[in-house]
Amino acid sequence: MEEVSEPPSGGTETVDFETFLALPKTDLHVHLDGSLRVCTILELANEQGVELPADTEEGLARAMRLGENTGSLLEYLKAFDITLKVLQTGEALRRVAYELAQDAAAENVRYMEVRYSPMLHTRAGLPLSRVVEAVLEGLNQGHDDFGIESNVIICGIRNISPESSLQMAELAVAYKNRGVVAFDLAGAEYDYPPKDHLEAFQLVRGNNINVTIHAGEAYGPESVHQAIHVCGAHRVGHGCRLREDGDLLHYVNDHRIALECCPSSNVQTGAVESLQRHPLRLYYNLGLRVTVNTDNRMVTDTTVSKELWLAHTKMGLGMADIRRVILNGFKSAFLPFHRKQALLRRIVKELDGL
Repeated sequence: MEEVSEPPSGGTETVDFETFLALPKTDLHVHLDGSLRVCTILELANEQGVELPADTEEGLARAMRLGENTGSLLEYLKAFDITLKVLQTGEALRRVAYELAQDAAAENVRYMEVRYSPMLHTRAGLPLSRVVEAVLEGLNQGHDDFGIESNVIICGIRNISPESSLQMAELAVAYKNRGVVAFDLAGAEYDYPPKDHLEAFQLVRGNNINVTIHAGEAYGPESVHQAIHVCGAHRVGHGCRLREDGDLLHYVNDHRIALECCPSSNVQTGAVESLQRHPLRLYYNLGLRVTVNTDNRMVTDTTVSKELWLAHTKMGLGMADIRRVILNGFKSAFLPFHRKQALLRRIVKELDGL
């Protein structure tokens, strides 16, 4: 990557990466099926008799193009064809959820919202209820063992069908207050507008369930407009192209609709040209509630600490800015108000101590 052309705000000193590891953090936009360990894929494939394009960690990483700039969202999503092959049993889902909690806790992520689409894990006949409960079991065990709090966001897939999205919305309703905190619409954006899935959003909103929608990544600001004004999104996933509509941008700002920014992923999918040209800094300077997330820890080859460090070293955010972005994450969590308030007090005190 090119070096940033201006020093971080608030001083000329660049803070070392270890400092970012020590900061308490959130990860509000992380996909379960894109955040496995490569070694786990190999072990699960061996146990299940699943054929992979390579039989070593290095070979599999190359085959899946992990951490590479793929040029488009569709190319980036091809890695999931491999991960989904080994995520068709309850034990596999429980294991990867547990390992994700362990990996996030290791870099001091305190709160995480893990998203995935249960319908993609039923190829071997696993009931949808078991798909949800296995992941919750893994995350709950991760909380017991590592202290990290995690909840689930269930996704509809925009390029499959509105009917399947409605089924996922029904599942979100069934598991409300049992570990599922929101509904999302993911998948290929172009030619699959969120308004086509309106019935699913009407169902979850009618049941007072939070909504976040992937928008403004591979398609223009009109997808963000639909996500907010038609589907009722409380947060927006990515939102890279929101900057193309200044009026909508100010609406998002005025209403404190959080943006789930995933900088490295956005470069790898071709949504932005480079980290230096990522709109996160612009959004932050204008006052938008930006949060920093991983998207897919394995596919993007990243962590929250790394993404925050890149925002510091490549986008010029000073440590005071980083502190505000971290607090934005906790403010934007899909948690009950009083629990969120208590959590924020603890995090503010801890950051002040650091």
